[in-house]
Order: sequence, then structure tokens, then C-alpha cells
Amino acid sequence: MRSRSNSGVRLDYYQRIVHRLILAHQEPVTGLFPASNINSHAWIRDNVYCILAVWGLSMAYKKIADQDEDRAKCYELEQSCVKLMRGLLMAMMNQKDKVEKFKMTQSPYDSLHAKYSSKNGLPVVGDNEWGHLQIDAVSLYLLILAQMTASGLQIVFSLDEVSFIQNLVFYIESAYSIPDYGIWERGDKTNHGEPELNASSIGMAKAALEAMNELDLFGARGGPASVIHVLADEAHKCQAVLQSMLPRESNSKELDSGLLCVIGFPAFAVDDAQLILNTKDAILSRLQGKYGCKRFLRDGYRTPKEDPSRLYYERWELRMFENIECEWPLFFCYLILFHAFQNDKRSVQEFADKLEKIMVRSEDGTLLIPESYAVPQDLVGAEYQKPGSQIREVVGRCPFLWGQSLFILGRLLQEGFLAVGELDPLNRRLGAQKKPDVVVQVVIIAEDTEIRDKLAEHDLHVQTIAEVAPIEVQPARVLSHLYTYLGRNRKLGLSGRKSRDVGILSTSKLYSLKDRIFAFTPQFVDLSRFYIASDNELTIDILKGEINFLKSAWDLLGRPLVTLVLKRIHLDQDKIPLAMIQTMRKLKSGYINGTRVMLGNLKDFLNTSAITDLSFLGSTEDGYPDRLHPDVQTYLDEHLLRSFSNRSTMNLRGGQLRPRHLRRRMSCKGAIKKTRSINVDSDNLGMEGPSPLTERRLSSVVPPPWLQASKQGHVSVFATTPEEGPTSPPQLGSELVARENMYPVDPLHSRSAIERRSEFVRQQEMPKILIQRHRADTNFADTEVEELIAMLRETENLEEQGDILQYLVDTQGLDFNTELDLDDVMLELTTAGGGGGGGVGVVDGASDGANKSSVPAVIIDATTPTASNVVKDKDNANLAAIVAVIAKANANANANTNNNAATSAVAAPAAAAAGSSINNSLNNNDSSQSEGMLEEGRVVTVRDLLKGLYEKACQQKLWGLVRHTAGMLGKRVEDLGKAVTDLLVRQKQVTVGMPPNNEHTITAPLPEVELRQLIHDAYGDDESTAMLTQELMVYLAMFIRTEPQLFHEMLRLRVGLIIQVMAKELSRTLNCGGEAASEHLLNLSPFEMKNLLYHILSGKEFAVSSVARGNLSIVSCNRVALARRAKLGQWLRRRRLDGALNRVPRDFYSRVWTVLEKCQGLAIEGRVLQQSLTQEMTPGELKFALEVETALNQIPQPEYRQLVVEALMVLTLVTEHNMVPSLGGIIYVEHLVHKANQLFLEDQRKVQGDATLCCAKLKDGKEQQQAASGMLLCGGAAYICQHLYDSAPSGSYGTMTYMSRAVALVLDCVPKHGEKECAIS
Repeated sequence: MRSRSNSGVRLDYYQRIVHRLILAHQEPVTGLFPASNINSHAWIRDNVYCILAVWGLSMAYKKIADQDEDRAKCYELEQSCVKLMRGLLMAMMNQKDKVEKFKMTQSPYDSLHAKYSSKNGLPVVGDNEWGHLQIDAVSLYLLILAQMTASGLQIVFSLDEVSFIQNLVFYIESAYSIPDYGIWERGDKTNHGEPELNASSIGMAKAALEAMNELDLFGARGGPASVIHVLADEAHKCQAVLQSMLPRESNSKELDSGLLCVIGFPAFAVDDAQLILNTKDAILSRLQGKYGCKRFLRDGYRTPKEDPSRLYYERWELRMFENIECEWPLFFCYLILFHAFQNDKRSVQEFADKLEKIMVRSEDGTLLIPESYAVPQDLVGAEYQKPGSQIREVVGRCPFLWGQSLFILGRLLQEGFLAVGELDPLNRRLGAQKKPDVVVQVVIIAEDTEIRDKLAEHDLHVQTIAEVAPIEVQPARVLSHLYTYLGRNRKLGLSGRKSRDVGILSTSKLYSLKDRIFAFTPQFVDLSRFYIASDNELTIDILKGEINFLKSAWDLLGRPLVTLVLKRIHLDQDKIPLAMIQTMRKLKSGYINGTRVMLGNLKDFLNTSAITDLSFLGSTEDGYPDRLHPDVQTYLDEHLLRSFSNRSTMNLRGGQLRPRHLRRRMSCKGAIKKTRSINVDSDNLGMEGPSPLTERRLSSVVPPPWLQASKQGHVSVFATTPEEGPTSPPQLGSELVARENMYPVDPLHSRSAIERRSEFVRQQEMPKILIQRHRADTNFADTEVEELIAMLRETENLEEQGDILQYLVDTQGLDFNTELDLDDVMLELTTAGGGGGGGVGVVDGASDGANKSSVPAVIIDATTPTASNVVKDKDNANLAAIVAVIAKANANANANTNNNAATSAVAAPAAAAAGSSINNSLNNNDSSQSEGMLEEGRVVTVRDLLKGLYEKACQQKLWGLVRHTAGMLGKRVEDLGKAVTDLLVRQKQVTVGMPPNNEHTITAPLPEVELRQLIHDAYGDDESTAMLTQELMVYLAMFIRTEPQLFHEMLRLRVGLIIQVMAKELSRTLNCGGEAASEHLLNLSPFEMKNLLYHILSGKEFAVSSVARGNLSIVSCNRVALARRAKLGQWLRRRRLDGALNRVPRDFYSRVWTVLEKCQGLAIEGRVLQQSLTQEMTPGELKFALEVETALNQIPQPEYRQLVVEALMVLTLVTEHNMVPSLGGIIYVEHLVHKANQLFLEDQRKVQGDATLCCAKLKDGKEQQQAASGMLLCGGAAYICQHLYDSAPSGSYGTMTYMSRAVALVLDCVPKHGEKECAIS
């Protein structure tokens, strides 16, 4: 008998338990653990947790290895771990095709399976027969693989396996935006198979990404090829989303005990100590019972009320599970480990004692952890009456190996066999400790010596790109391309990284490649991306934000390094902009916005920066790991030359290109303005016109008013003010206008539209372009082309060029060029009076005098070109000829009228052909008369001219024009998808379009192309507003990343309403009309736009100070200055802002839930919230909040919506103070608001208040008629007096007072007389 120390004997005891309870079940072939003796399925998650006890025990033996036998036991246990981890690896590698497919589709049906056969590692159920998409399981596997590798185990054997693991990293890196089935395999808790975003999955993925980063899978024996690379930004996105969700688990689960594995062992995914504490306390206070913790509220699994014959629950039955959910001892094991890592011995002991009381003793005295405890069938009633009072019974497996394994780990920690650091060799547990301040290093590099010298004048000394050699400076897109080579493997059919996004954390490192060193400029300064990058002030603002972000988010070795290149394109009139100089001086001072910075040269920072080796770019698969992959070599050779070379911009005007004779000036003035749809003047936002598109001025359908024959009675169809709006033009029936605007513009199938338009055309007396088939002959002279083109060349003014091009796009389409065969164009002139005026020829200018004008109609054949035998040179005229013809006709028609507006041609949609994009650029080459604009013998299309205009407008900072041309060119923000995802994953839904009819809600991440289309559809032809919407979404995403507190108590961001409120605020501050305000809004620079949005979100007061060039500057102003101004309108404004932003009081939705519990339903704007919602959803559930929000969003006017919210708050006070046992039937919330308005007006009459001037007047017949037709004198929305909207909530004349009186009068359940103790003082 050998002598053993006490600890040795005790360890041997644990070794016997581990062997008997865990290892005895391990399959000898695959190394996997079956779920039970009768179920051979092996779940990834359960298997990984099962093996943790074996791994812990092996490390405990390693420490006390005083005898050979101990070393053998240690090795034996380690190899069991390796066997299991490799068994799971093989099972997943068999599904490598799924990993490849999932990177593209992210579909639940393409995901890795959640369980495999323990006998042979093959799939056991079909792709769509189980909720396989469980990102937390794959993440847990990667996390534990990393920890075990760091502890010295060798699990991965070959470079092919390394490639596969690298692709698993790509598989989980977008976890923050992929809804999955989660740790309980259920998705939505009704178990209908709907995946949702789960905080536990996101947290586990974040932990796995951080653990895997720069990890050598071959341990100490590996080289650069076996290292795993993770882009730090992906892990940080997971962290940001996780922090915004906690302590919520998902939309349907407001809390989940599964979060214990995220805030503590094994993930340690949360860096905020307070948030960890809040989440743990929430779980203990709401889910803890005597026998463990409930998984989540209303969890029906294995309760006596559950119907085991079906998998899903009916929505109404969830309420039955309340208070009788099963309790799981497993969570006490998590809590023991949680406190052991916190070194809180008292709490460890407390939970260990609780756990011991509920464990089951086997025949030989071993303590076993059962799966769960349920209330017995016969005691359910008593448990409902007094939750937590009844004795429960064991249901499910016993021992439950997942729990048993964690229990043994806890015991090994408690008895001192293991230190916490051994279970966490990667030191993840230290994440929440305070870190030292980060110093951000900034390097500014001049593009050439000229810019360097300009900076030197301001005492700022920098190097040029040439001078920083041998370090090479590249834009972020080069790094993003290089990362696509990561993880490629031909043998396995794996293609590497799919996402092209590289964030600031990735570009703030240096990269080594063989003997070269690269520095990358951040993605936000990449000018090719989007027009907001060409606003220097915004770039500086984003830079400050990113530097601030680096301070909080950087956790790599070394300091972050931000490299910026100052180029010629940044210069303003050949000077360096003042804003840039000021920022550089701040950087030089060592602090910017509270962050420590160092400004210096690249070579000074080589030793202090983080450096990553891009070793994966070698040709490892071809056996030449030291040589660059040939594709990479080619790419680098090509790109290094041209990355920072200036692109030449197009020139629309050429000096020598003046036409010889310009017969007359044609004006296309205002073509762009016609497309605008922002409405400000109407006092009730969102309530315009008889049809959703009435005030949407579709430039391509209705001719612009500057074309109209000047007849006195004519009314502009495009007016926005309610007085002259499109509701009732004197000569046109309003229904006609509405119908006219509603046409979908379809270039190929417009025949049916022709007849419907003809009447409208006659009434408008306008030339129109129509489409007709199979007619081909023409004799039009091609010189007319030059009219428009010549104007384009002649005008210095970019706005005019914009109007001409807008007009050309409307009439001819983007791809209209001078090589159109004229055999498919046929011009036929008809007059308005005489049916089919004769033939083809020169337009007869003689009209019947001033009042009648001939209306030429132009017909274009839309068939494919028929005869190609026409000599091209002769017939190379372009379709602008048509434009000129019409212009001529129109000019003659208007010759004798006193209309002094210059006349021009027509906007017609029919010819707008969307063809292929031809990327030519226009130089100042001579062009022959007949060929329009040519460059190097190629034809220049309207699209190319637009591109040139866009680039010029960017340079000249004409933002209104930039937005419009960007919209016409179909540009989209490259980060649009990312921005929308950033908002959605933080539980904010987004709507685009103007309420109420054109609003589209985005509830799930969409591809960029679909998003662009959705936004485009929502705004019709209004390209400027569609572009502005994209821009605002990007700013909202920036704010939610950097200042999430701005979005508190907001569930849905309604971009259309926000745009209207922005315009309204400008109109109020600048004291100008609606059209002027929307013009100002669209001409704000991106920086000012972001600034204005910030002021509106934060509720801060602002003033507008006008600056040179007509740009506005938004500045904060203090409330004292405002108090001096009239207070009139401030509560109306406050309500309007809160209504447009959908802001509600704290805990509003959960309080509405309590109201709903006491009545049969709440009716809001025709939508009823049924009491049954409380059966299905818990008060804090996000799904419930969204139901209430959807009802409130039926109300189009923001200020009215806020009064409805106030009325609901009064109802919550009634229920919270238990004034009445029940509120009765369905409560119509608007009735309360209108009753309050009535009481308000009565009081106003008594005290002769302001409202006596409008709504409280004693009505005579005329006014009664007005009131009946819905027009209030004061312009109040929804028949509520403007003065009530403008009353403060509190005070004897406050809105809450009237609401309370209205509730007392309207609700039958409130006692009408007798003493009632007042609980609200």
C-alpha cells in the first residue's frame, strides 16, 4: 500500500466519480457523449460542458504529480478531452459545405447541426427538422478549444484543420446580427420555430472571438501558419450589442438564467462590472427558487400544464405557466463558479449549501445533480396561490451531466485543487477590471511636398507619403481585400472571409508582410465611398468620435495608431481648411475631447504600436509558405501604384467647345425642385392630401409648371401649402390629379398610361412625350441637340447644369447617348385643338394668338431598332432634338403672352430607359456637330455627365445638388446595411417614408440593394429625400454606437417624421416658409445635418447662425436666452419632437400592460390592444412594447400621439393606486383626449383664455360648418385645440389635470360621488 497525501486521496475520489458518472458514457469510437442511455444523440453544447470536469481534474493532477501514476492519470484525462474535442471537430468538418454556404446566406437551414450521432458523428435529424442554428454552441466549442490549447493540450493536428477553425470564426463573427434558436433551442418562447437575437449567443460569440484572436492552434510548437486571426471590430460589435441588450435575453424573453454563463464562467463576456452585477441581481430576484433558477418567465417545459403531445404552445396558454415553471439546479452550479471567480467565499458557501439540499443521493452515496424540479400535478393550485410554497419532484435526467460537470469543477475550486487562473489560462476573467488610460497615436501624412509646406506655414511639421518609406501607407479597402485570403482552403472548398468591412480597431494596427510594413488609413476617410466623406468638417467630427471610441474599446497589446493622409482634394480654394488646422493643433496639444493623443511621425511609433503579421498571405497550400500567394502579389503590385493617385474629375465645360450659333436660351430652371416631397407648411405632419402620393411631385409624370402657358386661372400642381395645395385646383378635378400622380412609371409598358394621360395633357395644355410602337421614320435636323448640350457647356452655374440634366434624365433616361439609331424615333406633332395635325416637319410657330397654344406631342417608338442599314453619321442625332422641337413649339406658343419666364421642354417619363451603366468621363475634346458630346471616340451618356456634376458639386460643397445627383445616380451609402443593422440589433426598429400611407418598417437586417430599393420606393421620385434618409440612418447608427443614451425609451425611429420635424424646426428658427426650410435642410452640409439631428434627438435648444456661402451653422443655445423669448409654442414643440421621435416615459410599456390586465382592451386610432396580450407576454417583454408601439404609430400627428401617451399614463396611475378593481370593457383612449379638450375649452371660456380666439369661440353658422369640415381656426391637429397642445402637463390648467378629469367622467368604473382618499397629491 503506497502512502498518499490527503490531497492525493481526495483527488482519487474525484477521479472515481468522474470516471463513473462521465467518462463511462464516452463513446470509444467518436469520443462523444450520448444524451442518455436511451438517446444516442450528442449535443455540441452538452458535450463541451461534460468534458470540463475531466479537463479540470487533469490540471489538478498535473499540480500534485508526486508519483508516476499521477502523471499517467493526468495524461489519460487530457487525452479524453482531446478525444472529445476532436470528435466534435470531425463531426463539424463533415459539414464543411454548410460552413461555406452559411457565410453567404446566414440561413437557419444552412447552419451546422446542433447535435450528431455519438456512434459515428453523422447528422441525426434533417436541416429543417430541428432548430440547428445555435451560435452559442459553436462559440462555446471555439472558446473552450482556445482555453484548452492555451493550457497546453494539442487538439488541432493539421493546417487544414486550422483553416476550418478559421472559417468557424467567420461563421460566428456576425453573431450580433443573426437571430438563432439560442441555448434552449427554442427561439421565440412560444416554440413556433422563430429564431431571434439572443444575448447569450452574442456574448458567447464575443468571448470566442476574443479568445481565438492571435491564438496559435499548435501551441508552443506552431508557426505563423497555425495562427488564427480575428478582426477586433467584429468582437467589439458583439460587445456593443450585448451591452445594449442586457439584462434582456431576447425579444420574447425579458430575462434568462442562461445569461449566467455569459457574465461569468466560461465566457466572461461583459466588461462592465456594474452591468454584470445588475444582470446577476435581476436573475436572482426574478428567477431564483428553492430548487434552482427558472430558465425564463413562463417557461412551459416539463410543467404539469404542458401538453407533451405538441412541441409548440398556443399564445394564450403561456399565462398558465406563470409561477409553476421548472427550477434547474444547474444554475446554482453556475452561481458557485461565478462567485468563486469573484473570490466571494461567503456567497460560494451559501449556494453550495442550497445546492446540497436539493441534490439526489445515489445508492452508493454519491451526490447527483438532477435536470430540473417540477410542481406535482396535484399541488399546482396551491402553488398558484402561494408561489414557492410547494414541495417539487425531480423530472428529467439524473445525473444531468452538464450540471454534474460544473458541480465537480466548483468542488475542485472550493477545495483548492484548482486556482481560478487554471480554468481560465487566457485571463478572460480580468476583462471587467479597470484598465489604464489608452494613448492614441496619430500620424498625419501629406500627399505631396506642396501640402507639407502649406502645413509647415502653420507650424505643423509632417512627412509626405514618399518620406515615410519603407513603411507603406494604404487605404482600408486594401486591407479588406487582403483579409479575403484568410482561411482559404482548396482541399476543403473553403473560400475565406466574406465581409468586406474593416473597422477602426483593425486599421489602428501596423501590419507586417515578409519584410514590408503597412499602415492603413481608416475606412471613414476613403473618398470613394460616399459623398459624406467629402465634407471635411464631418470627417473631423467622425475622427474625434473614432479617437474617443479607441480610448474605450482598445484592448490589444501596444497603442492604437491612426494614420491620416491629407490630400489636395481636402483643400478649400487651395488653402488647408481652418477646421483641419484647429484639429491638428488640438492633436498636437496632447488632448482632444478628453482623450490623450500623441501626434508624431510613423517611424517614432514603430516600437509602441500593435503589429500583426499577415502570414496567411503565403502560398502555404502550394508548399511555398515563404512566398506570397501569386494573386496577392499581383493585387499589391497593381494597387500600391494607384491607391493614392488622384482620380481626374470630369469637366462639363470646355472652353473651345462653344457652339457657333446659339439660337436661344432654353431654361430648365427648377427641374430638381419639382422632385422634392418634404412637407413643412401643413400643420398636421403626415396628413396631406387625398392620396399618399398627391403632394409627391413626380417630376417624371407631371410637367413642371415653368412649362405652362401662362393662363391666369392655372394652379400649380406642385404647391405644398394647404391653401394652394393639390386638394382642389379650380380647373382639374382633384381625383384626376391624384390619379395622375399615382402612375407607376414603366418605360416598357406605358401604352395603357397613354389614354389615361391624354385628357390630363389636354387640360394642362402641355407638350408630352408618348411611346408608340412600330413606327419608324424621321427627318429631324440634328442640330437641335446642341441647344441643350451647348447650354450645359455655356453655363457656369452647377445648379443650372443640374436642372438641365435632371430634365434630360426625365425625358431621355440616364443612358441616353448620341448613338441612338433614329430609325426607332418618330416625331409626330399634333395640336391640342385639331386631333392629328399633319405629318412630320418643322413646328409651325403661328399659333392662334395669346390665349390658345398649340400642344405638340412627341411620340417615341419603344421597339428594338429595326433597320440597322441607316448610315450612322447622318442620323446620329440624339433625342435631345425632341426636347428642342418642343421648346420651339412652346416658345412660339407663348410668344405673345406676357409670360416672362423662359420656356423650355418637357419632363416625360416614357423614355426613361434604364440601361447599362457606361463609365466614361468627359474631357475637353472637340466634338463634331452631329455627335453631341464625345470623348476619345466614345459617346458620353447623361449618366457620365451626372457623375461629373456630382464630383464637381462635392468639390464645391453644393450639398443640395450633391444629394440630388447622388440619388439620380442610384448611389447608396456603403455602410447603409451596417447602419441599419446597428440600429436593429440594439432593439430599435426603423421606418422610412412619410406617414401615414407611405411608411415602410424595417424589422430585420436587409441587403444593401434591397434597402436602397425600399427607401427609393418610399419616396417616389424625390431623390434628394431618399438620399437624405440614407444619410440620416448612418448618423443615427453613429449616435447609437457612441451615445446610446440619446435613444432611451425610443423603440422605433421614424426617419420620414424626423426629416419633417427637422424641416419644421428650421422653419421655426429661421422664421421662413416651408419650401425655403426644406431647401435649407437639403443644402445643409453633412456635418450640419448630423449636428441638427443631434440637437433634435437630445432635445437641446438650438439657434441657427448663418455663415458665408449660404451655409447654415447649427449652434446650441442656453435655455435662459430662450426663456426671454416668448414661451408660446414650447410645449407644442416639445410634444411634436417627442411624438416624432416616438419617445415615451420610463417603464411606459410595462405600465400599459398593467392597465390592459384590468380592462378588456385599449383602442387607439381604430386598433385594439386585446387583453389576451397579457396572457401571452410578460410586462417587460419587448414583443409587448412593439405591439403598443404599432398601435401608437397609427396616429400620424406627433403631438396628438403624445397626448394619447399622456392619457395612457393617467390610466396607469388609476391602476397603480388600486382605485378600482377593474376598468371595465374596451377603453377608447382618444375619447379621453377629446373629453379633456372639451373640458379645457369650457375652462377657457370661463376665464377668457387664449383659446376663446379660436376653438372656445361661441360658434356661428359659418364656423360650425368649418368645424364640421375638419378645419380648426388655430390649426390644431386631430380636432384638438392648439392651445391644449401648448399647455404644460402639470398645474391646474395642465394637460394631466384635464386628462384625470376626463378619466373620471368617461370611465363608468370610477365612483362619481362620495369621499375618495386622494393618493396623488
